[in-house]
Amino acid sequence: MIQKTIEWLRKLKEWVEQFAQKPYALWALFFIAFIEASFFPIPPDVLLIALGVATPRRSFRYALVCTAGSVVGAYLGYFIGYALFETVGRPILMFYGVLGQFESILQKYHENGVLALFIAGFTPIPYKVFTIAAGFNSTLDLWTLTVGSFIGRSSRFFLVGALLFLYGGNVKTFLDKYFDKLSLAFVALFILGIIAVKWLL
Repeated sequence: MIQKTIEWLRKLKEWVEQFAQKPYALWALFFIAFIEASFFPIPPDVLLIALGVATPRRSFRYALVCTAGSVVGAYLGYFIGYALFETVGRPILMFYGVLGQFESILQKYHENGVLALFIAGFTPIPYKVFTIAAGFNSTLDLWTLTVGSFIGRSSRFFLVGALLFLYGGNVKTFLDKYFDKLSLAFVALFILGIIAVKWLL
């Protein structure tokens, strides 16, 4: 199973690298960031890195597109939590195994909504879990959602963008050489993100 996941990630990496010189590359990046914020399991970092290592000078532009797509996508997650929780939101939370922690997530929002969004946006914790919770019974207002999402997601994506801008060529060499191990690390981080929701909340 893990080997198949690694192979799939390798194929995805090779596929997304082709977008680097395409006129619609930014739209693809925006779209992936958009759907990842509400339901899609693959983070936009995969495409962000692939584009950034191909053209490091555009890394900050890619980070900005990632941020914009993710913030707008947070509204879709919010809408799912607000209007489609039983039909769409609940199955998503069950898929990530955090339905039992939903009340705790809501409580974290009541304590500090922006901080909760920052933590969710900057770490491997599935971000869509928090955007859906934000919309559930209007737990957060849209202004708080926007500010928290922007701070958390821009911090994450611009950090990646800065590393790509400064070390783009070296990053590509490193990724190509150690891709299998990095893929395992990526899968581990994804699993740890889900565990973190259960443990911290």
